[in-house]
Amino acid sequence: MKSIQVGDKIPDFSLRDQNGDIFDIKTVLGRKNLVIFFYPQDGSHGCTKQACYFRDHSEAFDETDAVIIGISGQSVESHKDFAESYNLRYPLLSDEGDNVRKLFGVPSKMFGLIPGRVTYVADKEGKVVYIFNSQTQVERHVDETLKIALVLKKTETADVGQGR
Repeated sequence: MKSIQVGDKIPDFSLRDQNGDIFDIKTVLGRKNLVIFFYPQDGSHGCTKQACYFRDHSEAFDETDAVIIGISGQSVESHKDFAESYNLRYPLLSDEGDNVRKLFGVPSKMFGLIPGRVTYVADKEGKVVYIFNSQTQVERHVDETLKIALVLKKTETADVGQGR
């Protein structure tokens, strides 16, 4: 299993979100920077903390022109309950069968028993510019990726100012 690396393009994928609607990554490519986080399980302590920390910083991500996307292997119904319980307004995508997780090459932790926790930041063209991989440092997923999203926004602003 080859994993996505910095410089690679985000692969095409579509999954159902917490409302049962199809989310196709192509609908945001070219328009938004991407923050895609893979997490192990709805409702677990670390995943709840991470999801809520992303929620609490969603306005800052909005200002960087980034869309937050959470992906795990639970069902649409599980994602809906999770999103409603914690007022999560960004897409939570159901990857039952872990096909997209495998497409990205997200590693499993602890002898393959726990799905890995990896966050990817990609620019508007879908090129991966940063990857943060930590099972336990859930808040750093947000802190580190927000820093990168801010840099992306500044770079875009500078490029526009220079006529690029």
